[in-house]
Amino acid sequence: IFSSSSSVVFLIDLTSGACKSCSVLTWDQVSRLNEVLTEAVPVHGRGNFPTLEVRLRDIIQIVRNRLGEQGVQVKDIRLNGSTASHVLVPDNGWSYKDLDLIFRVDLQSEAIFQLIKDVVLETLLDFLPEGVNKEKITPMTLKEAYVQKLVKVYTEQDRWSLISLSNHNGRNVELKFVDSIRRQFEFSVDSFQIVLDSLLFYYDCSQNPMSEHFHPTVIGESVYGDFDVALHHLKNKLITTKNPEEIRGGGLLKYCNLLVRDFKPADEDEIKALERYMCSRFFIDFPDIVEQQHKLESYLHSHFVGEEKSKYDYLMILRRVVNESTVCLMGHERRQTLHLISLIAVRVLAEQNAIPDASSVTCYYQPAPYVRDLNFSNYYVASCNHSYPTWLPCN
Repeated sequence: IFSSSSSVVFLIDLTSGACKSCSVLTWDQVSRLNEVLTEAVPVHGRGNFPTLEVRLRDIIQIVRNRLGEQGVQVKDIRLNGSTASHVLVPDNGWSYKDLDLIFRVDLQSEAIFQLIKDVVLETLLDFLPEGVNKEKITPMTLKEAYVQKLVKVYTEQDRWSLISLSNHNGRNVELKFVDSIRRQFEFSVDSFQIVLDSLLFYYDCSQNPMSEHFHPTVIGESVYGDFDVALHHLKNKLITTKNPEEIRGGGLLKYCNLLVRDFKPADEDEIKALERYMCSRFFIDFPDIVEQQHKLESYLHSHFVGEEKSKYDYLMILRRVVNESTVCLMGHERRQTLHLISLIAVRVLAEQNAIPDASSVTCYYQPAPYVRDLNFSNYYVASCNHSYPTWLPCN
């Protein structure tokens, strides 16, 4: 396996059983990976700023090279999350959204965080269309125009930063710079990382197109543990995880997202206990009803672009899990959260113009005062002939 950062060859014996978490990608998988890296992805600008056409391979190579010029060594670069899952098993009902890239670097001081941010923002200048006057565009301007999310975590156990570039279709280009991070996955099916260095080295050094008989060796890794087990879960759409109480939010929202996409628990008996841990951790991290509303609406906005028809089913699954598995809340707090999920479902139905006919049994109520959204200013009617409450706006 060629490492472009050090220009040496590393040999990994994957047949000895010493690296159960790793596997060599097949030609079909390498071909899909190449398509992901060479496809032009729009990065949309705010206001009058033009859309940037960015290929992942280009932005990776430019950022890596400029960091090296500044003395920041990139250990390796990886494709992560749902996009890596798509490369391994395409069309499995788990549509990939964000394009997650991990740069493994040393983040020994906060000054390195600032340097990395400056390098990434400077790189965006290279993708501006011809004719744009770049001299007066500052890094702050580029951040306001193209960055959707900027995160920095600097603690004893976690040192990483995230720069997310905006895409209106939900396919944000996310550049994560990681020194250390305690938890890198939520469920086994999103635990895959694909090491890109050998393919990037091939792009730099070879003029020949890849083929089944001539392509670089690319390694995939499951940070869940056993690669073959995690791949079996992905192929068969099975849900399992480890220690969900270690995940921020407990993995609750992602778990319900898997359920709405027809993934099934790998172990029906175990999943009930895991659901309780998910709910407990979610309410520890988001104890206030306003925080819960913000988190849920943000998740819907980020993960259901182009899939609006699945939102209502997702919310009903979430409501069921919260209703059946929440053991850490007082009764009125639990009812308040269930009420919030129902109200958001009202808005989803209204936005889709998919309000079903009311049944013979209806209930009228005024929305709770904590809901500040103006869309909830009217009365609502609940139709009771469904397996879950269906909240309908009254005209």
